[in-house]
Amino acid sequence: MADEQQDPGWRAAVSTPLDVEPFHPLSSAVALEIAAASLCGAERDHNTDHYLAFRIGRLQETVVTSLAAADLPPRFAEYAYALFVADGLGTDAGASRASRVALSALAYLSIRHGKWNVRVDPDSVVSIAAQGDFFFRAVNDAVVRASGENPHLIDLAASITALYIAENDLFFTHLGHSRAYLFRGGMLMQLTADHTLSRRRRATAGPSGIQGARPDRAHVVTDAVGGRRSAPTPDIEHVTLMPGDRLLLCTNGLTDVVSDGRIGDVLALHRRPQEECQRLIDLARAAGHPDDVTVMLADYRLRREN
Repeated sequence: MADEQQDPGWRAAVSTPLDVEPFHPLSSAVALEIAAASLCGAERDHNTDHYLAFRIGRLQETVVTSLAAADLPPRFAEYAYALFVADGLGTDAGASRASRVALSALAYLSIRHGKWNVRVDPDSVVSIAAQGDFFFRAVNDAVVRASGENPHLIDLAASITALYIAENDLFFTHLGHSRAYLFRGGMLMQLTADHTLSRRRRATAGPSGIQGARPDRAHVVTDAVGGRRSAPTPDIEHVTLMPGDRLLLCTNGLTDVVSDGRIGDVLALHRRPQEECQRLIDLARAAGHPDDVTVMLADYRLRREN
């Protein structure tokens, strides 16, 4: 046995590093640079908008082992991102409470019920859409409950727009008149459709019902979270992202006073998201911005190009 152990061939056989194929899923390469800004409306006493972005993920990190470092993968992490803007409907402090309740509920729901699909396949597409529908219904319930907690908080409701980014898949949904845009190759594309009475009338012939609708300055919002016990069903759509895409979420305080063309001009400059957000806020301020203005901008990129 001693002679066998001195055999160089034996030593080479047992000491050769393991041949393990590296694993680099797209979910470990995706990164978003995110910024946001909000401005109270010139004709308001309270800013009724709120925004939220968080990152969710999975992690594997070796803590202690008898294996050599060469036999183990390095620290591995993969992420997905969730982005939200919410606009409380109305002009009083209760409207701010509505958007605050909605986004807080989403943050806690993600922890309590989130399956955190950071890789997307045909099965997880269905799961992500179902989970988004469940979350919006649960948020509606949370806002309705908040309406009954105090006589000063009656009939709370909020417009809410949500994005979920996993790998190169973007899922978007909303209720109300806040918006999501995709900027790619010089083109600004509106992803969401406004849930307002004026848009419904343009899309249908004849009069449109307004049961459950909520006035919000120049708009009558037909679908929102809160305001009624029966939760509306949000549309959940899905598109494929490309490196260099820019994602914009905003409340109607921006789009009521700044045109899509002007917004596209700002995003075309491709400066850092924080600077672009401030530029959009400044344009709304210069236009008078009677309503609250909230913008969130995210640049989609890959940390490692395959």
